[in-house]
Amino acid sequence: MNNEMTPDYRLDLQGEPCPYPAIKTLEVLPDLKKGEILEVISDCPQSINNIPVDAKNHGYEVLKIEQYGPTIRYLIRK
Repeated sequence: MNNEMTPDYRLDLQGEPCPYPAIKTLEVLPDLKKGEILEVISDCPQSINNIPVDAKNHGYEVLKIEQYGPTIRYLIRK
C-alpha cells in the first residue's frame, strides 16, 4: 500500500530568491481548508531554515521535507 500523501495544492517557487518562498508559503496557507496539504517546491537554500520553522510557528504541520540536489520539497498540512 502506498502511503504517499497527495497534496491538494502545489506552489512551485523554483528560481525565486529568499525570502520570497517563505513569505509566499505563509500567504497561501491560510487559504487552505483544515486538513488540506500544500506542496511547496523551492531551490532557495535558505528555505530549509525558513519554511518549516515559519509553518510550525503559525500552527501548520510540516509532514515531509525532501531534498533532491538543490530542489527542496515540503508537504505542509493546515
